[in-house]
Amino acid sequence: MTEREAVAHLLRRATFGPTADEVDAAERAGVAATLHALLAGPAPKGAGTPLPALGPDPYADLAEKPSREQRQKANQERREQLRRLTDWWLDRMVAADDRLGEKLLFFWHGHWATSAQKVRSAPMLLRQLETLRRHGQGPLEPLVTAMVRDPALIHWLDGQKNTRRAPNENLARELMELFTLGIGGGYTEADVKEGARALTGWVVDRRTGAARFEQRRHDPGTKTILGVTAAHDADSYARLLAGRPETARFVAERLWFRFAGPDVPAPAELSGPDMIGTLRRVLTAPAFAQTRDTLVKQPVEWLVGALRQLGVRPSALPEQRRRQLLAGLNAMDQVPLRPPSVGGWPAGNAWLTTSSLQARLRLANLLATLAAPAALARLTAAPPEGRPEALARLLVVDRWSARTRAALAPLAGEPRRLLTAGLVSPEYTVS
Repeated sequence: MTEREAVAHLLRRATFGPTADEVDAAERAGVAATLHALLAGPAPKGAGTPLPALGPDPYADLAEKPSREQRQKANQERREQLRRLTDWWLDRMVAADDRLGEKLLFFWHGHWATSAQKVRSAPMLLRQLETLRRHGQGPLEPLVTAMVRDPALIHWLDGQKNTRRAPNENLARELMELFTLGIGGGYTEADVKEGARALTGWVVDRRTGAARFEQRRHDPGTKTILGVTAAHDADSYARLLAGRPETARFVAERLWFRFAGPDVPAPAELSGPDMIGTLRRVLTAPAFAQTRDTLVKQPVEWLVGALRQLGVRPSALPEQRRRQLLAGLNAMDQVPLRPPSVGGWPAGNAWLTTSSLQARLRLANLLATLAAPAALARLTAAPPEGRPEALARLLVVDRWSARTRAALAPLAGEPRRLLTAGLVSPEYTVS
């Protein structure tokens, strides 16, 4: 693998999709310096993508017994807030200064999968994103502690129904099975039941969207969880789970699965002192280089990378075009803030169904239409016979297969059609 191929592979995995200019700069800096810069992150800015001013949840102003018309109006306003939040996040993915940080946030969103299908409050979901952003690069304990108090997660997994008189096990079960220890992580049904008792007392205030603790609903009794007996509450339960070696290993393997792929086994020792340290081990493992050309891009990764490389900023588009982008993601079965289940989104060949390929082609046609003049100029500046190579450089594809090159050659005189074909090629879809 050449130096350019190595930095391109790193940037394709550690960000949502590098531009040709970013690969040029990384090649000059070298792999080690590029990785260091990515993991260090830029100085906090965010001026180009400030948090959206959503306002309060429309349900906060409803009367105790609202009329049907009032509920319908509130629901319509909620849908509009969610659309604005999704538009904003898609735009931030494209324009974020902290490229690895935003990619890591999307990983956590799929890991602590919480959907607007049930949590219909955009302010609550934005609060969860900010919690994941604030704690997602550090040690596990602050992250797990913050998430067991997260209003969106509590609502999503019925935590507000969990009382000392009638414990609800949903949150405790998924906390162990999907978020920390993993399936086979050494816990029992008794641990789940005791964990549910530890989480009692936390409810979500409908008017403020905040979580609060109600002592009268909490079970203060002694509980034995994973062999540790104490009067566990949410905080001590979170500390217990975060400190287990099974949790560190499970989360590290999930990072490997999403950033390196499922085809190459994860190395034995991946866990670092925090998430940045673990991600460093993922991206510097000798086996990481072997994962090139094996990872099917998730639809969001595919779209955001294409928008970046084609010079398209979603927030600069008319509303109709932004709606078309989200409709395209919906047709490919991946819309931010709407994971299909608490288990998150699938991976690999699940994204290569006939219907998703057709949806990708339609969206690629739209992207070719929206491409910035500068992106098209990079193609038209090359002679027709050299345009497939110019396209590979633009889309940060290392090389075309003979079959893809044969398909691209007849389109060299039609730059937008050439773009469309490149975006749906196997070499672009699988990084």
